[in-house]
Amino acid sequence: MKVRNRTTGDRLAVLAGARLDVLAVAPGARAKFVALGGVLVSTGGLAALSMAFALHMALGVWWPVSALVGIGWGMVIVNLDRMLLVGMAHDSSWLRNAAMAVPRIALAVLLGTVISTPLTLQVFSKEIDTTIVTLQAEAAEQFTDELAADARYAPVPVLEQQIAEEQAVLAGGGTTDPNADPRVTGAQAERDAKQATYDAAAQTFADLQAKAQCELDGTCGSGDEGQGAAYFGAAAAAAAQADVRDAARAELDTAERALEQARESAGTDAVSAGARSVAIAQADLATHTAELQRLTSARVAEQAAFDEQNAQSDGLLARLEAMDRLAQDRPAAGTAHLMLFLLFLSVELLPVLMKVMLNFSEPTAYDRLEELRDEEDVAAEEIRRNGRQRAQQARADLIVAAETDRMAREILDREIAAREEAERAAERKARRREARSLRRVLGRMVRTPAPAPAPAAAKPVTSLEPTLDTGELEAMMTAPSAVRTFGTTASRPAVPAPRVAGVLTDN
Repeated sequence: MKVRNRTTGDRLAVLAGARLDVLAVAPGARAKFVALGGVLVSTGGLAALSMAFALHMALGVWWPVSALVGIGWGMVIVNLDRMLLVGMAHDSSWLRNAAMAVPRIALAVLLGTVISTPLTLQVFSKEIDTTIVTLQAEAAEQFTDELAADARYAPVPVLEQQIAEEQAVLAGGGTTDPNADPRVTGAQAERDAKQATYDAAAQTFADLQAKAQCELDGTCGSGDEGQGAAYFGAAAAAAAQADVRDAARAELDTAERALEQARESAGTDAVSAGARSVAIAQADLATHTAELQRLTSARVAEQAAFDEQNAQSDGLLARLEAMDRLAQDRPAAGTAHLMLFLLFLSVELLPVLMKVMLNFSEPTAYDRLEELRDEEDVAAEEIRRNGRQRAQQARADLIVAAETDRMAREILDREIAAREEAERAAERKARRREARSLRRVLGRMVRTPAPAPAPAAAKPVTSLEPTLDTGELEAMMTAPSAVRTFGTTASRPAVPAPRVAGVLTDN
């Protein structure tokens, strides 16, 4: 029979789950299955593009390799969608159709989400790239702030200040300002206080002296010119204040001398402590510099590692975050992204939704013919199965009969072998019995004494003496037994007769 070559429509119909033998009888369903096959091929193509974009974005795979992997992924998606279609046979029960449709639609939604996401990201690639740069800058700034607040690097500012002070000590040769000595500062404060006291006392004396002169001139106070009571009172107050001023002056001179002594002592101590300050500063500077370098190197290394990682954070997850940020900052971009996502999702859901809607409708001619063909196939297979079962039963009967015959032959062979063994045992027993009888006879013959010889004149006695030589005895012992099984006898060589004693004597 000539086989018709399959066309592209036939292949698409088979991809959609159609049977060509049924389509040949019901050609009206051909267009529906061809269209479903075309949709499956479309979903496979979208899946291939999606995987190629995903690999290139997430892993940076070379485009030809991404395309090959994408083609493989597209074939997998086509096979999964075909499985969803083929597994949804038409059923008259609404509940069973719904039970079959719900998990398949959920799986189709999942596949559609996975497939459409890389495609939508590729459409908004330029905007996403710009947003990724912004996110990377924000992440770098946040990481820098975290490093600055990190407890591990909190000693860095303190170390920098200590190093600056130690370098200043080394630069000054270890010399310090005597005026900064606590003794000098204390003496200076005491001298300043005495100076203030003296200045206040001197000013008060000057005021009292001027008042006394004014009373003397009559220009103030009582207005009486000359040395009156007012004048003498003012002059007495000025004289008393002069004593206070002189005492304050003496205390000031003492404070100034103490200040000079403190400065001299501080200068002497500063000269002697300079060498020690230089040595301590050098040791501390080396320790603090090493610790500062260690902390700085660790912080710089962490910053460099983060910068490298941050510069490479443009994969699929980063693009999803950038798309979310873009949708928040620009609502129009979010709406466009949603519409595009729903478009790709609807393309993935279309075959399953079509199959679900067809299952909820009345069965078509193709459905009824397919059911009839399935029933015919089942009936034919039952007939073949019954034939195989009968053939297997016949073979089993033959095997049983052959085994029974073999067992019967084995039992007969065992019986024959047992019978033959019994005959051989009886024959051996008869031979042993005959040999014992013969030995008894021979023993009696040997034990019988010989008769006395006759007188010489008398006539020789003609009686025979049963005597045997050694050769005759061995011949009798080795001769086969004449006894046979079941009472039969066989000829055997005759035992030589005893010879006459006289003959033996003559010989």
